[in-house]
Amino acid sequence: MIAIYARQSINKMDSISIETQIEECEKQLRKGEKASVYFDKGYSGKNTDRPEFQRLLEDIRLGSVSRVICYKLDRVSRSVLDFTMMMETFSRYKVDFISCNEKFDTSTPMGRAMLSICIVFAQLERETIQQRVIDAYCSRSRKGYYMGGRCPYGFGVEEYVIDGIKTSHYVVIPEEAEVLKLMYSMYAQPQVSVGDVIKHLIKLGIKNSRDEKGCWDKARVGELMKNPIYVKANIDVYDFFKSQKTMIHNIPEDFIGTNGCYLYSEKEAKRKTVSLEGHHLVVAPHEGIIDADIWLKVRKKCLGNKQVAKPIKARNTWLAGKIKCGKCGYALNVRKSNTKVGRYLVCSRHGQTINGCEGVGGLHAKDIEDIIFDCMVEKLKEFSALSASTNVVENPKINELRIAIAKLQDEIDGWVVKIPEASPTVMKLINENVEKLDAEKQELEKKLRDITAAQSSSGCNVDEITDYMSKWDELEVPDKMAVVDVLISVIRATQDTLEIEWKI
Repeated sequence: MIAIYARQSINKMDSISIETQIEECEKQLRKGEKASVYFDKGYSGKNTDRPEFQRLLEDIRLGSVSRVICYKLDRVSRSVLDFTMMMETFSRYKVDFISCNEKFDTSTPMGRAMLSICIVFAQLERETIQQRVIDAYCSRSRKGYYMGGRCPYGFGVEEYVIDGIKTSHYVVIPEEAEVLKLMYSMYAQPQVSVGDVIKHLIKLGIKNSRDEKGCWDKARVGELMKNPIYVKANIDVYDFFKSQKTMIHNIPEDFIGTNGCYLYSEKEAKRKTVSLEGHHLVVAPHEGIIDADIWLKVRKKCLGNKQVAKPIKARNTWLAGKIKCGKCGYALNVRKSNTKVGRYLVCSRHGQTINGCEGVGGLHAKDIEDIIFDCMVEKLKEFSALSASTNVVENPKINELRIAIAKLQDEIDGWVVKIPEASPTVMKLINENVEKLDAEKQELEKKLRDITAAQSSSGCNVDEITDYMSKWDELEVPDKMAVVDVLISVIRATQDTLEIEWKI
């Protein structure tokens, strides 16, 4: 039996139809010969997982096919590996293969040689098309175009035009936006977990409008806490992503504190939960929902989660989430003993067989807490006031200066990358420009410090915090943690040292 095989992936005006392919193949039949037709419509040639093609192979194995005719080589396969395996099958069962377009016949040595060459170019064509699609996607995404996919919670989609090109953008759904604000404000607290957020939503009777059953999924909520589409991106967001070595496709002036952002990933980039290095950030055309300070607090918390103790409720120490091992940087966990020591701190990685830490020994939790408490009391004596972003209206000049400083730093970086290939003459030019830009930057930084210092003097009175310190023993653990979070960024402890990184 002679078999004709045809394939068409999608219907297009300029594509060869199944009917046309069959007609061309029938011209290869000798007088009086008839052929059975196998065709797959709507299937790609990237693999052989096609129903009619598999039926053809099965008939070949049964010995009922002696010759296969197709219109063009890539109608059968675009993969060198798949085609090689197919030709081995044809050879084993003594089946000849004829391609109308390439004009060769595997019953001859020249035909078999030409076949191998043509299939290589067929795969090259497929990979070239694939790369063009990837490049087009990257180019459009970095210009802020809507790239489809599931619409995130808090947004709907409407048509939009960017540079005369029709696309779409997100629009805020007010009811869902309020839920997001609640979730972010809760999770921004150091002692609150994603599970706590979900429990609170259930308690309030707030259902997930994107789920048929109205349920909240822990993984989905975790994703919401990391996504920059929600942030009202200002210069703080720009600085944050730049410090994370993210590729930013907008100038600092675009971060005006109103729009959200798109974060795209390269194949080789690490997961966003672990690192933002190598990812791409674009200011999006839609409005953000979450204020930058809250979003950054949550995002930094998410990035640091690998160094936070397992989510056991902080009932045993108010240092939970703040105190780290001074040797490996991971959290110190609280353990209890029946001895006089009572509670003690150990490294969470101590004892691990892979990438373990030698640990810092058993630090007496009560002694460490007393030391930290005394340090906080002493630190507060240095200040007459603390800045409170919630009570103080930010001076717009601060944002202008920070944008200008970021621009100058970008210019400096642009000159610095040219150093490895610079000639002595160019090197002199680089030094002159970098010195000039750095001088301007230092002058702006001084102005920024002066304005910031003047504004901080109008902050909340330190007596408010000191009052908490005077009633320390009466406070619950979560309240103590809230105070510590205002004053301290991180505590690093070993058996012999104790280092506090202050926020004030």
